[in-house]
Amino acid sequence: MRHGKKFNHLGRTKPHREAMLSNMACSLIEHKRINTTVAKAKALRTFIEPLITKSKSDSTHSRRMVFRQLNDKTAVADLFREVAPKVANRPGGYTRIIRTGYRLGDNAEMCMVELVDFNEVMLTDTKPGKSRRRRKKSTGADSTTSPAAEVKTEEKVKDVVSEVVEKDKAEVEEVKDKAKVEEVKEKTEAKVEEVKEKTEAKVEELKEKTEAKVEEVKEKTEAKVEEVKEKTEAKVEEVKEKAEAKVEEVKEKAEAKVEEVKEKAKKTDKKVKKEVESKAEEKPKAEKNDPKKDTDSDKKE
Repeated sequence: MRHGKKFNHLGRTKPHREAMLSNMACSLIEHKRINTTVAKAKALRTFIEPLITKSKSDSTHSRRMVFRQLNDKTAVADLFREVAPKVANRPGGYTRIIRTGYRLGDNAEMCMVELVDFNEVMLTDTKPGKSRRRRKKSTGADSTTSPAAEVKTEEKVKDVVSEVVEKDKAEVEEVKDKAKVEEVKEKTEAKVEEVKEKTEAKVEELKEKTEAKVEEVKEKTEAKVEEVKEKTEAKVEEVKEKAEAKVEEVKEKAEAKVEEVKEKAKKTDKKVKKEVESKAEEKPKAEKNDPKKDTDSDKKE
């Protein structure tokens, strides 16, 4: 049940709302004024003013309590170094909400939230002193109407003064924004030029290094190729010599074998001739001894 929860939830869950308020507070501390909706500005006012009161006492405990809400070291440092000294004599009411109109689209009421002590235009405005005026004696009717008329004129003067102050603020902010934009442009251009020069110098250095490395690699590869060629030529010559020696050995062995074969063939021829001759000598002797063979041979003829 949500009894008593009358604060504005801003259409967000609790962690989302706390994160948004802490981010808005950090940006307000950094830039000293921000533009937002009136609802968010009122919620931001209740969030940041207790932190500013804590920043008046610069102690470790207060710094830790503020950091617990902001979660930003730079914002905490700016709050304790810049904002706290200026707000030291102010007993509350550190922020001001100035309504700036309605937003196009959803027609939300917009405003500008700023820290009171950092608005130089409003601080330089002096309060008009009270002037003594002599009142003429008048009738009863005049005396009854004069105070109301004075109140109306004072209200009109206040309205006119507030309008003029707002216009002056808007003009001053526009001039500051333009000057800041020009400074940022000049700085960005200078940085871009520096980056270009650095990149060009780095590219040239890299080119020179790569060229030197390529030359070294070429020289090394050429030396290695020459060494490999010399080694291959030496190996080829050795292989050729070995092959020639082997061929000569094979030739010698083949010639020796051929000579052996020839000698064996000669010996076999001699043996064959002797056997043939012995057989030839034996045949006529056998024919003489066997007359049947002759008759058989004659019959066959």
